[in-house]
Amino acid sequence: MIRPRLATTAAVGLGLLAVVAAMLAGGDGVFIDRLVHPPAIVRAGLVGASTAVAIILLARGLGRLASGANDVAGMVRGVRLAFLALAAASAAAGWALGDPLPLVVALVIAGIDVLETSLLLLVVLRHRS
Repeated sequence: MIRPRLATTAAVGLGLLAVVAAMLAGGDGVFIDRLVHPPAIVRAGLVGASTAVAIILLARGLGRLASGANDVAGMVRGVRLAFLALAAASAAAGWALGDPLPLVVALVIAGIDVLETSLLLLVVLRHRS
């Protein structure tokens, strides 16, 4: 079984990785062009998949938030899921519009959100023990 502190610490690393990836990708025009303008069928699939992920994440996030105020860690995870839904919707918009900015914004939203909520979860877990 995965320990909560280990999983949260790993999430901090993934959040930092997403922010660094957004910074590096934002400066490489060739990579961004390939990412934003894949073949039309692939692009349509990416829009559909990102939209579906956004809806699922938002529903799960709202479900966690509605479960009550007694579970602070669950509420933080609910907020995380809501922001990740926003990041997925931003990615879908980027592919739908053929614009790289929403894709970079999606990486930044996801990276900062995971980093921030992971640090909050570490604080909650520390006070719990």
